[in-house]
Amino acid sequence: MKFNLTKTDKNSKARTGELITDRGTIQTPIFMPVGTQGSVKGINQQELSEKIKAQIILANTYHIYLRPGIEVIKQAGGIHKFINWEKPMLTDSGGFQVFSLSDIRKINDEGVEFRSHIDGSKLFFTPENVIDTQRTIGADIIMAFDECTPFPCEYDYAKKSLTLTHSWLKRCIHRFNETEPEYEKQQSFFPIVQGSVYKDLRAESAKFIADQHCEGNAIGGLSVGEPAEMMYEMTELVCDILPKEKPRYLMGVGTPENILECISLGIDMFDCVMPTRNARHGFLFTSQGIINIKNEKWKFDNSAIDEIFTPDYSKAYLKHLIKCNEMLGMSIASIQNLSFYMWLVNEARNKINEGVFTSWKKEILEKITRRL
Repeated sequence: MKFNLTKTDKNSKARTGELITDRGTIQTPIFMPVGTQGSVKGINQQELSEKIKAQIILANTYHIYLRPGIEVIKQAGGIHKFINWEKPMLTDSGGFQVFSLSDIRKINDEGVEFRSHIDGSKLFFTPENVIDTQRTIGADIIMAFDECTPFPCEYDYAKKSLTLTHSWLKRCIHRFNETEPEYEKQQSFFPIVQGSVYKDLRAESAKFIADQHCEGNAIGGLSVGEPAEMMYEMTELVCDILPKEKPRYLMGVGTPENILECISLGIDMFDCVMPTRNARHGFLFTSQGIINIKNEKWKFDNSAIDEIFTPDYSKAYLKHLIKCNEMLGMSIASIQNLSFYMWLVNEARNKINEGVFTSWKKEILEKITRRL
């Protein structure tokens, strides 16, 4: 993988670049749709590529490991062939499940024991077998196994967790370096900065991660319930330490406002389930503002959902579909929201290149965050 910085904004730390992988070049800043189980919910791969124009999507190691199983992925020739997706992919390591499945897991120095949320069977994830699993899945970018701490989190626990995460990282790097991709394409490895919301721990972790000299770096453990201003403070601190010549990936973030603010702090890559999750509940992001399509005010509104992204369907029709729990409604809403997110980062990229990002950010946020 190669990362080229192309432009840095003169009034902020926002930047544009290109991330070159064996499966294609990704223009940054970029939003990555989340396909946890090898599927972005409600959207097929052709729509993802041609309509939404996604450049890279995600899958989750924990979920793919459970279903369909690593043997199925291997027999298919890797995740790309299995799901019929030719562009780049990234796999999360399962570290977020250490946080989100806290009731059914136990942590020790060696790794994490899970109880499957499907059938209760025992699983044991270690840094080594997580790397092996991601080698078999075959994503272009694979992540370190870490512990994502909750918010709030006591300082002593955050410090102990960070020590464990750094220890696991060393083991991940060793395993990555002693193994090879199972398919024809190269894979890149990203470590993850942790440290909860404590400045000294975040700085310590960012320095440790920078010193590993990996091809890119990620920031985890944010957008887990902390106030937005705290998230921004931690992000800025870490971005000032991580190397400028490497891509920076802020995991699990977030709202359109979060994304634009963090772009201004120097983040290049984002992912979040919000566009599709909100869509399934009738909550739409549009070029004119935010819509709750379930509201009665849209019942007789035959204007387009969005003239830019979804001109072919009316608000009244989508309201009807969502109210009836029709799958088509969820699909239309998901395409709308993901198209909006891709447009937003593309516009941000254009404005950075034009040198007007900061003034544009203020203007566009006033427009797209208003409730309609």
